[in-house]
Amino acid sequence: MIPVAIESLDALPLIAILRGLKPDEAVAVGEAIVAAGFTCLEVPLNSPEPLESIRRLRQTLDGRALVGAGTVLNVQAARKVADVGGQLIISPNTNTDVIRETKALGLLSLPGFFTPSEAFAAMDAGADALKLFPAEVAGPKGLKAVRAVLPAATRVYAVGGVDPDSMAQWRTAGASGFGIGSAVFKPGQSPDQVGRQAHAFVTRWVQTG
Repeated sequence: MIPVAIESLDALPLIAILRGLKPDEAVAVGEAIVAAGFTCLEVPLNSPEPLESIRRLRQTLDGRALVGAGTVLNVQAARKVADVGGQLIISPNTNTDVIRETKALGLLSLPGFFTPSEAFAAMDAGADALKLFPAEVAGPKGLKAVRAVLPAATRVYAVGGVDPDSMAQWRTAGASGFGIGSAVFKPGQSPDQVGRQAHAFVTRWVQTG
């Protein structure tokens, strides 16, 4: 597998978090989100048959979007994601073993952090970008404070509680991008509805740029 560069997300750094996605709906939902403009999809590993959904999405969206896993909590899980073609590993926590293994596998690493200590530990382990989680607890002021001590080039994605109306405030505080969950996808929603919700975020990103 050719390693993916984190720069490939910079044009539209929005990650669709598809928690609860089922394999049988994965392709239709994925196509709707990509049609709306997203280029990165995450299937959390606490979803039904997540590895099968990742496999199907990778086969269908190859060359059009990055596909990976979220809620990756250990090295073994990261290896399983790599085995089905996943391209990025996202976690809610800072596990340096997972980060190092992710990079050894040639995948993108986006670990979660909440404190400056966790942020620097993740970067030292090789993380490609950082995921501020839960962002709604830290708030834009918390992100701005952490930004003051991080290297300027550090990519920080705000995840948790972000909606189209709050994107501008987060970007002003220093958010490089966003991971968006239930505001884009909830189990049971039709691909058309998911596509409309995804499009609202894409539109707002462009407007606030």
